[in-house]
Amino acid sequence: MSRLNDPIKDGLQRGWKVSGGALGPIPEKIVCDVAIIGSGAGAGITAELLAKAGLQVVVIEEGPLKSSSDFNQKESEAYPSLYQESAARKTEDKAINILQGRCVGGSTTVNWTSSFRTPPATLQFWQDQFGLGSYTAEALAPYFAQAERRLNIAPWPVAPNENNELLRRGAVKLGIPAASIARNVKGCWNLGSCGLGCPTNAKQSMLVTTIPAALDLGAQLLTETRAERFELANGRVTALVCRNVEPNGAFAQYGRAQTAIKIIAKHYVLAGGAINSPAVLLRSGAPDPHGRLGVRTFLHPVLMSSGIFAQQVAAWSGAPQSIYSDHFLQTQPMDGPMGYKLEAPPLHPLIFASTVPGFGEGQHALLKAFAHNHTLLALLRDGFHDEAPGGKVRLRGDGSAVLDYPLSDYVMDGGRRALLSMMQIQFAAGAQQVLPLHEMAAPYSSWVQARAAVMALPMKPRLVKIVSAHVMGGCGLAATEAQGVTRPDGLHWQLDNLSIHDGSLFPTSIGANPQLSVYGMVNRLAQGLAKTLTGRDVALA
Repeated sequence: MSRLNDPIKDGLQRGWKVSGGALGPIPEKIVCDVAIIGSGAGAGITAELLAKAGLQVVVIEEGPLKSSSDFNQKESEAYPSLYQESAARKTEDKAINILQGRCVGGSTTVNWTSSFRTPPATLQFWQDQFGLGSYTAEALAPYFAQAERRLNIAPWPVAPNENNELLRRGAVKLGIPAASIARNVKGCWNLGSCGLGCPTNAKQSMLVTTIPAALDLGAQLLTETRAERFELANGRVTALVCRNVEPNGAFAQYGRAQTAIKIIAKHYVLAGGAINSPAVLLRSGAPDPHGRLGVRTFLHPVLMSSGIFAQQVAAWSGAPQSIYSDHFLQTQPMDGPMGYKLEAPPLHPLIFASTVPGFGEGQHALLKAFAHNHTLLALLRDGFHDEAPGGKVRLRGDGSAVLDYPLSDYVMDGGRRALLSMMQIQFAAGAQQVLPLHEMAAPYSSWVQARAAVMALPMKPRLVKIVSAHVMGGCGLAATEAQGVTRPDGLHWQLDNLSIHDGSLFPTSIGANPQLSVYGMVNRLAQGLAKTLTGRDVALA
């Protein structure tokens, strides 16, 4: 029987420069051209392009280096080893659970592959409200096209699994348009465990694409290494101070591992994600003359409705998300009542059991019907209305980051309408009963009954189940320093040798799964940075 190749093990055998954790000690001082904090969507694209330009690149990743040999489709191992705070990161009031990757490849290693270009309406809002005149769909199109070629992003050619087909079937019966989702996969086995790490290397995450490409070009990767703070002087970053951490994120407490690591670079790229990037700047005491740092952090707050069908749905099997509907984004003004995008998430036993409401016999009945369960989610588009200004990243007493995200009545109104839409679609698709994920809700057996019940539910934090896997903003782009942290070319407004290349750049949420938005925009920013630093033109594909 043949065995799958493991590109990470192969690369290490070829002599990749990787250290940290079990891969070996890290020197106390490293000098390089560019230090990149993070290894996810923005960091991976940047690392490959800058390495192509001939620069000495060092990538600093807080999480461990895992590979397809480690991905065994077990939730009990994947969440603690691949996610921030073991997949239990929460907003300050505990009302929203946040899923973010914490491993080499970042969230691209564990996401569900959904790939959308930035909606033109979102870009138009940025042009109008933040002076980002160069952020047009036409100007970004070549950079999106390169990212799509590099990462094999294309419409999914396989028929949707029953989980996604139920969204399409219910929407069509109600006259609601639904369409297929493009995915970044190559030779996909249609297993359905993308969120637990891809065991076949089909998902074209940064773990198997740009990071290996950069390492083959001589880049250096530091794993299990937390970027603590910058040292600053005269409007520039003079050093980055890091610390070793354990695989679970705790500071290493043994011998030399407790020694601070100092990285001296000519240029620094911050790409740690939209909670950790603002946190690094806050810990560094970075200049913030207009109070923009860490504010306007967005989540696409996600509400869910769970339905039971007579037939087996097996929502854990097959491409996780392959059908969507933007009907409720496109049929009302962007700055009007909050719009939402509908998708069908995959279900796995542990995360399902920890998300559905209730306990005792009620929860037992839900879990017993797990194979027949179908769940819809609604991504609320935040950031386009004065009453949806997002949240603010703060530092706890120990310097760790936390997001304060108030849930306004405006957001909750969007949430109630989203629950109603999802339940109506599930009943139209043939659901026997539907349960909106709310602590005071019960399973309802008809649309009339469900609608009346949801209209009476109190839409309050911690009663409504809300999650998010899309953290954006906090270091927003803007044409003036009074409006943003980052200039339109990706440079920090007050620190000349610091670029920011991740989802924290976005001035609002995207209104779609954001990974391709990061790839496309960072592709352009990194090509510009390579030209500035070396005079060379490089391209992603």
